[in-house]
Amino acid sequence: MNAIVTGASRGIGRGIALELAKTHRVVATYLGSLDKAETLRAETGCSIFRCDVSQASDRAALITFARELFPDGLDLLVNNAGIAPRERRDVLDATEESFDEVLATNLKGPHFLTQMAARWMIEAGRGRIVFVSSISAFTASVNRAEYCISKAGVSMSRMVYAQRLAGEGIGVFEIQPGVIRTDMIAKVEKAYEEKIAGGLLPQKRMGEARDVAQVVRAIADGRLDYCTGQVIHADGGFHMRVL
Repeated sequence: MNAIVTGASRGIGRGIALELAKTHRVVATYLGSLDKAETLRAETGCSIFRCDVSQASDRAALITFARELFPDGLDLLVNNAGIAPRERRDVLDATEESFDEVLATNLKGPHFLTQMAARWMIEAGRGRIVFVSSISAFTASVNRAEYCISKAGVSMSRMVYAQRLAGEGIGVFEIQPGVIRTDMIAKVEKAYEEKIAGGLLPQKRMGEARDVAQVVRAIADGRLDYCTGQVIHADGGFHMRVL
């Protein structure tokens, strides 16, 4: 079994790569954290590949690398790589440069990487695709609008690919993590912990990368093969509306 996991050197992506490496040959991509990627490779035997998913040339190089490594085909693509705005600004003050940067990585990158991977999967007659988005796909944050918009776009990308690929026997899924303990939220982790203690989440704990990885495990093992197009909430119940 063969898998690609983008943004796998840290955080949620690392947790996913660690889990999949138990059963799959994994290409784990990284961008700015070579030392962390090397550590992941030493721990798991994953192949690592530098890839800026916002760049078409990098996406093409990744697929070429994986095709050479996996001549028997690709079983799973996990679109996990993503960035937050460099600076949180009110939506009235946010810049086009930030908007372009965030959407290029979080939306355009996975959308077109999926296009290439899907063509490859169709050749082999099998495959599963996972988009890792966020509760920000449906939760507005006025100080990081570009991030929320990018994740909402990922939801539609999942939907159109699920519709297009269902007849090809390729399942497409979206995981929406909630508040997950990673370096992305390190600066505001304490504030989140206080909100959780105050009732933000029905399940009163912060999520861990392994919580998301276990959802990917279920998909990778084929347990959700009749559920294509589904959104799976890994958020401690945050998505539930309560009256």
